[in-house]
Amino acid sequence: MCALFDPGVIEDPYPFYRELLESAPVYQVPGTEVYLVSSWQLIHEVLRNQKDYSANLTGILITDAAGLPSLFDLSQFGGTVDAIANADEPFHAVHRKLVLPTLNARSVSAMEDEVKVWVRAAVSRLVSGGGGDCVAVLANPIPVKVMARLMGLPVDDVDLLLGWAFSGGDILAGTTTLEGMLELAASTGEMRSYLQSHFELGLSRDPASATGSIIDELAKGVRAEQISEEEAVAIMIVLVGAAGESTSSLVGSAIRLLAQDTVMQAELRMNSSLIEPYVEEVVRLESPFKGHYRVVLNETYLGGVNLPAGARVFLQWAAANRDPSVFSRPDTLDPARSDGGEHIGFGHGIHFCVGARLARMEAKVILEELLASTEEFSLSEAGPVKHVPSIFVRRLECLHLAVTPS
Repeated sequence: MCALFDPGVIEDPYPFYRELLESAPVYQVPGTEVYLVSSWQLIHEVLRNQKDYSANLTGILITDAAGLPSLFDLSQFGGTVDAIANADEPFHAVHRKLVLPTLNARSVSAMEDEVKVWVRAAVSRLVSGGGGDCVAVLANPIPVKVMARLMGLPVDDVDLLLGWAFSGGDILAGTTTLEGMLELAASTGEMRSYLQSHFELGLSRDPASATGSIIDELAKGVRAEQISEEEAVAIMIVLVGAAGESTSSLVGSAIRLLAQDTVMQAELRMNSSLIEPYVEEVVRLESPFKGHYRVVLNETYLGGVNLPAGARVFLQWAAANRDPSVFSRPDTLDPARSDGGEHIGFGHGIHFCVGARLARMEAKVILEELLASTEEFSLSEAGPVKHVPSIFVRRLECLHLAVTPS
């Protein structure tokens, strides 16, 4: 089995990343035309070169019948509608401009009080029970609930949306088999139908009654013929999935690292101003998305390796964020580090995560409430710490805490 898919590497990928950084920063996955790019410098080289690299998602790694990596051509799925993170210019700029009003600093700040109410209720349940699975109580439902509100979807549908929110990440996990891909295609189809029905309702409403939700902004774009209805629904699919995967991953990692470090817990309780830099350091150290694909448009060279046209590169944010040529003591969590601003845990450049501000706010609020409501919390023996089997996302399956109330 290729090391990339080895369960031990999935759970702790950092020794593998370190080996790639040292000996093969551009590494061809055996038997495929997929290349892992782990160097901070080389990833930036790709991101600057939109002439030779496209963000369009045309093919991904899956696991074949022998348990080996295989390239899956997404045209077998009927192709994809490239939106936001997977769109190239000029389409990407149009998509981004349409959703930014709902995700800008003012909108996120206005949402914070409501998020605090939801988080406080969830933390109270966790604390009153003496602990429990904080992934099920906090890390998974809160981000999906927040995105439902911003999207203009019924917040009461959070359980339904939770069933779909991680399907996009599962498709990109790499460990999924062909049979699993077919099941995920069906699930994604159900989500598409649900989102399309709500978008059609938004499109039919009088624009004068718009509330500024993402559905309202996308409907405005369709009426102005900036995007098609199909593109609007594709944007919604990306945002629901990204909100669930990235923020759930970030929150789970932030809580896990604190549960294993009572000294850091005490520091954050005494000085809440450290919570925001702590969250930023978690983004670097445990990047929510381990990486993203690019398509090679023209034969080119990267790091001395010839890349044929049509090949795919997988930009490993998580490896680059521990690149010792950029970060001092790269494997150490240090909220006060001077080089932390160089991390690419939320991407970089034109494709910098449109929801980064929202993810930071949610993580900050959850940590504030958890720290304020407890004297201490630690890992419980109720279950092991285990991440979902994915080369794409660093998300915990569950995280059981033992809690001492404040």
